[in-house]
Amino acid sequence: MTRENLLYVRDNLAPREHPPVNNAGALAWIRGNLLSTPLNTVLTIVALLLLWWFVPPLMRWLFIDAVWSGSDRFACLTSAQGGELPEGWSGACWAFVQSKYQQFLYGRYPIDQRWRVNLTAALFAVLLVPLMIPSVKHKVTNALVFFIFFPVLAFIFLVGGFFGLSYVETPLWGGLLVTLVLSFVGIAVSLPLGILLALARRSNLPVIKALSIIFIETVRGVPLVTVLFMASVMLPLFLPPGVSFDKLLRALIGVALFASAYMAEVVRGGLQAIPKGQYEGADALGLSYWHKTGFIILPQALKMVIPGIVNTFIGLFKDTSLVYIIGMFDLLGIVRQNFSDANWATPQTPVTGLVFAAFVFWIFCFGMSRYSIFMERRLDTGHKR
Repeated sequence: MTRENLLYVRDNLAPREHPPVNNAGALAWIRGNLLSTPLNTVLTIVALLLLWWFVPPLMRWLFIDAVWSGSDRFACLTSAQGGELPEGWSGACWAFVQSKYQQFLYGRYPIDQRWRVNLTAALFAVLLVPLMIPSVKHKVTNALVFFIFFPVLAFIFLVGGFFGLSYVETPLWGGLLVTLVLSFVGIAVSLPLGILLALARRSNLPVIKALSIIFIETVRGVPLVTVLFMASVMLPLFLPPGVSFDKLLRALIGVALFASAYMAEVVRGGLQAIPKGQYEGADALGLSYWHKTGFIILPQALKMVIPGIVNTFIGLFKDTSLVYIIGMFDLLGIVRQNFSDANWATPQTPVTGLVFAAFVFWIFCFGMSRYSIFMERRLDTGHKR
C-alpha cells in the first residue's frame, strides 16, 4: 500500500467557493424577509397595494400639481387641476410657505436684527457638532462652553440691551426660534434636574425622598397645558407687587419642570436596573456616595436608559407647540396664525402649512432618534452578558 493511500487528513485548504445563489443578493433578502412565510407574503402584497394606492396621489399633490411660486392666493387657485384629486382642489400651495417662511423661522423678530438669530444658530451648530462626534477631543471644554457660556451669549444676542445691541422683547419672538429655545432649555435643564430628582427619590433621607416623590407625582399627574397655564397666569398672582417674569421665561420654567419629572422616572428605572453587586463593589473599595454614584452607578444607568431619555427629549420637542395656549407662537402656532391671512385664503393653504410644520418636526425628531441609536451601539459593552 502506497503512502498516498494512507493519507486521510487534507494537507492543503479546499478551494474557496461562492455562496449559493439562493442565499445571497437582493432576491435572497426578499425571500427571507418579505416572502418567508405565507403570512409574510400576504402582508407584503397588502403593503404594496396600499403604497400603490396612497403614494402616487400624494406625490402628485406634493410635487407634480404643486404651486411653487406666487404672490397671493390666486396663484394656487388657478393652478392645473389633477384628475384623481377632488374637483376644485389643486396641488400643494408651496408659494404660501415660500412667502411666509421668514415668519415661520423668526416670528415678528425685527428684520434688521435677524442676523443675531442667524449668528446664534451658527454658534449652536459649531459647538454641538464636535460634541456629538466621539472622535473629537476636548469634550469637557466643549461641554462647558456649550452648556454654560453659550446660553449667556445666546441671551445677549437674542434679547439685546447689551454692547450696543437693541433690545428685542420676547413677545416678538416666534416660529422655529421659539421652538428651538424652549426645547434646548428644556432638554439642558430637565436632564440634570431629573437625575437629581431620581437620586433624591432613592435617597435614605426621609424628607428629601418625600419631597422628591411629591414633586414627581404631582407634575406627572397633570397635563403640560395645566403646568403652562399655572406658570403663565397663576404664578404672577403669587409674586410680590411690582415683580413679574417674562412670559417666555415662565414657559421655559414650566416646560423644564414638567420634563424633569418624567426624566426622573426614566433615570430611576436605570438606577434600579443596576445589579446590587455594583453597589457592593463600590462600597468595598471605600468610595464615598458621590464618587460611587458619579463614577460607577450613574454612567451605567444612563447608558441603559438612552432610549427612554431620547424619547423624553422627542416628546418635549413636540410638546413645545402647546405654548400656543398661553399666547406664544412657536413654529406650529405661527403657521396656524398665518392661515387667517386673506391674501392666502385657499383650501390648500392650511394643509400645506401643516405638512411643512410636520416635516420640520419630523426632521429634528428623526435626527435625535438616529443619533440615540448610534450612541447605543457605540456604548454597548455587553452589560447584560
